[in-house]
Amino acid sequence: MRTILAYRFSALGDVAMTIPVFQAFLEQNPDVRIVLISRKNFSGLFSQIPRLEFVGIDFNDYKGILGMRKLVKDLLKQYEPNFIADLHDVIRSKLLYFFFKKKGLKVYKIDKGKEEKEALTDVWNLNKYQLRRTIERYADVFREMGFSVQLSYTLHPLFPDKSGIGFAPFAQHKGKMLPLEKSFQLAQALAQSEHVYFFGGGQNEVAILQEWERKIKNTTSLAGKLDLSKELEHIAKLRVMISMDSANMHLASLVGTRVVSIWGATHRFAGFMGYGQREEDIVEVKDLTCRPCSVFGDKECYRGDWACLNELKIQEVIARVKNAASLLK
Repeated sequence: MRTILAYRFSALGDVAMTIPVFQAFLEQNPDVRIVLISRKNFSGLFSQIPRLEFVGIDFNDYKGILGMRKLVKDLLKQYEPNFIADLHDVIRSKLLYFFFKKKGLKVYKIDKGKEEKEALTDVWNLNKYQLRRTIERYADVFREMGFSVQLSYTLHPLFPDKSGIGFAPFAQHKGKMLPLEKSFQLAQALAQSEHVYFFGGGQNEVAILQEWERKIKNTTSLAGKLDLSKELEHIAKLRVMISMDSANMHLASLVGTRVVSIWGATHRFAGFMGYGQREEDIVEVKDLTCRPCSVFGDKECYRGDWACLNELKIQEVIARVKNAASLLK
């Protein structure tokens, strides 16, 4: 059996987006196994994938250039891979590329489309169009090796009986996140008809969501209470998840839960739409020619008023949620 050694070290959402590709690839190529190198705390994402071995590493054990050389040496000795897949292409993975190449191995790298994305996020560019999806960019790495990978873009619910609405109101950057006042109002409105579960991480988010739970009846905050595996299990049981353009959108996709997604400074055109999710479930301010101004939502607002988020109507989110939930009844 041939072995592919793959690595992706970045944020949770980016790593989660590799999973539909791994699943499809391994189903369609039964004579191959994948060894995935990533951060230790992501292990819960990969426990149920046959022929995929997850190797969580602590970068404190592999510091600097010499550390990366040691990592390459350890991986080659233990796994003897036939192919190397760089699904990240950043400075750290470029160091791995260098050392693998010195060992005589070819590294297949993701094309992140940096120039296309720079053009897409130019506020003066009025010719906006859909770029290649990140999921397909991951699959292209394996296709370049000579393998076939076909992606279905369908959700596969894990539970037939679903209840409750999930709400993940936070994102890493301001440009992706609905103002908290609006999110609070949204939670109040939704909780009048169905139980709402809050998701988040980090001390500040946990504290805010605990306060929301106290103030809004018919809500439960799960922030800080679950490990990743348990969180995925709970998301799988929801009728609908509400998420920003953030990791929770991708986690919900993995367990077959439909997502009403909220987009501000970012846009699905950059390729980060949740796998199997529907464009009709997107909530966004459509008549802003400056969108998207950022791939990751980490830039300051060009206009200064954050119109892409401040002008977004929570009534639109509620309508999308009701429509998505009604189709599950």
